[in-house]
Amino acid sequence: MTSENPDQHPLSASPTSSGSETLTPLEQEVLDEYAQLLGNLNAMSTLLLNLSNAPSAAMLDGLRGLERKTSLVFTLLKASVYSIVLNQQITDQVDMLPTQEEVERWRGEKERRAEMDG
Repeated sequence: MTSENPDQHPLSASPTSSGSETLTPLEQEVLDEYAQLLGNLNAMSTLLLNLSNAPSAAMLDGLRGLERKTSLVFTLLKASVYSIVLNQQITDQVDMLPTQEEVERWRGEKERRAEMDG
């Protein structure tokens, strides 16, 4: 990662004062490592901010494709459910229709009543 200018970020390294205190080489090395770590964290913060503000085109294209597929599956599911319900209604209506034997029996009973009345 490239290091950004620390003044652009909320965290910044303060330069060591060369006044009254002198640092041992180990202390100076630790401070330098912390300054480098701060620069890396600031660079990572900037990168994450850019990524969160502008999603990649590839991700958006993938989500659009997923949305289309999901929509297609939902449409096919609705059509299947509608077909099942429609077939069940047709079957129920056919089951309610009288059989040929019942129709002939009713006709026979109707004819007998007509003969008895007439």
